[in-house]
Order: sequence, then structure tokens, then C-alpha cells
Amino acid sequence: MNPGLTSQGSLIKAKAKELGFLFCGISKAEKLDREASDLEKFLNQNRHGEMAWLENHFDLRIDPTKLFPGAKSIVSVALNYYPEEVQKDNGAPRISKYAYGKDYHFVIKDKLRQLLSYVQDEIGEVAGRAFVDSAPIMDKTWAKKSGLGWIGKHTNLIHPKEGSFFFLGELVLDLKLDYDGPIKDYCGTCTKCIDACPTDALTAPYEIDGSKCISYYTIELKEDLPNELAGQFQNWMFGCDICQDVCPWNRFSKPHNEEWFEPHPQLLEMRQSNWNEITQELFNELFRKSAVKRTKYSGLVRNIKFLNQTNQN
Repeated sequence: MNPGLTSQGSLIKAKAKELGFLFCGISKAEKLDREASDLEKFLNQNRHGEMAWLENHFDLRIDPTKLFPGAKSIVSVALNYYPEEVQKDNGAPRISKYAYGKDYHFVIKDKLRQLLSYVQDEIGEVAGRAFVDSAPIMDKTWAKKSGLGWIGKHTNLIHPKEGSFFFLGELVLDLKLDYDGPIKDYCGTCTKCIDACPTDALTAPYEIDGSKCISYYTIELKEDLPNELAGQFQNWMFGCDICQDVCPWNRFSKPHNEEWFEPHPQLLEMRQSNWNEITQELFNELFRKSAVKRTKYSGLVRNIKFLNQTNQN
């Protein structure tokens, strides 16, 4: 272990904590051979549905040194988004917890840029790029390699002391550092996430058919929702938290302290009748800076009507 590299890594991790990140770990930037095979299988079986962007830039997705020439290290970070309060009306259409506040892409990207600026000020001439779902990079794989958790049977990253309600991001640097290693998988024989998925999107332990996921249907799918799925969405109108909500490790989840993730004051108070009558103006007000804007007003109304159709049958 190189003392100089270790101290540089410690500096980076300390600054990441100061910026509010839950965890920070470092792994070597290198080609992902095993993951490349898994991704190819996923795509060949069309488990990505209409998410055609997953097919793009395959060579960059599996090799960060091609995505960012000169890359030597990947700094993975996690940012907690677990809310202190959830929607009050249990009968109302539901939104995934990650979308309660400001779009995480902007929040994490800003923090990563601050982290990069700090690295350049403290360590010297270092080139780097920040990534938050915005480029072909396998964030869960790098987080796992960096020791931020293990990838659970629901295919989300889990930390034994914090659960899985956190976002991931990366800072790819042309700086060599000491690298962390993965931690043990503690899923054991538990299959609660697989058993609870109403659309059978979790086809096997550690495998997901993205084209069957409620999040895919309510966010990514632009056409009409399939009638044969009526009654299977359990009132989710944007995203889905079922596999995480039932995960025993999320009993350790703690409320975040990130002000940007606080919901609009009116959001958690909305009742079923309010959602049924939502206007474009209210949509704009509630979700002005939220990830919910991805589905647009028309998409959210489509999802609400689909839930109502289900409830009436």
C-alpha cells in the first residue's frame, strides 16, 4: 500500500463526507469482462424493452478507460434519499421516494463537481469527469467494486448499515489511488423482493427484466399501458419501491438531511381526489425540479387513469 496514495484517497473520502455523501469508495478503472457478458445477455433477451439507449456505446459502458481516456481511478459515492415522511393518503396514487424532491442528477452532479475542484486544488493537476446516470457507465458495478455495498437479489445496491435508498454517482480520475475492495453479499436465502414483485420483473435472484418493471411502465414506456397489467401496479403512478420496501436491510434506512430532497409542501398531502383532478399548472408547481417531469403531465395523467380503471374493475 502506498502511503501517498492512501492519504490522497483519505482526503477525497473526507471531502465527500463533508459534501454530504453517505459513502465513498475507490476502485481501479479497468475493463469489465464478466459484466460485459451479463449486459450482452440482458440486451439480447430484450430485457431493456424500449430503453434503446442501453444498447448504445456498449464498448464505453464496459470500459471506463475508453469513456474517459487516461482514467485510472473511479471514485464512487452514495447519497441518501430516504424521506422522513411519505405520502399521507394510503389510497392515493404513489410516487417513488427518490422523486419526492429535486432531481438527483443535478444535486449529485453539483456535489461531484465540488469534489473534483477540491481534488484539483489539494492534489494538483488532475483531470476528471463526473457521472450521474448521464453517460454509459455501470454505476452499481463500480459501487460494488468500491465496497459501497453488495448488489442484492432485486439488483439494487445494499449496504448492511444503511439499506438501499441511496443514489449513486462517479468521479472518474486520471489519478492513481489506493483501491477498496467489495464486501460480502448478505442476502442469504431471503427472497422477499422476488416474492413481492407484482409484475414478476425479478425473474431470478440477481436478475431483472427491466421491461416488466412498474418503474419502466410508468416512466419509460410512452405508449398505452397494457390492459393485461390492470390490477398489478399496487397504486404506483411514478416508479415503484416495492422490492426495496420489503427488503429487511431497509429497516436500517435513516432519513436523509439533504434539503434539496425535501418534497414540495403540498405533495405529501395530496389525496386521491386531488390526483384525479391534477392540472398542468399544479403538475408544474409540484414537480418543477423533480425527476417526475420525465414522464410529463400527459404521462402522469395516463398512469393515474390506468390506476382508476383498475380500481373500477
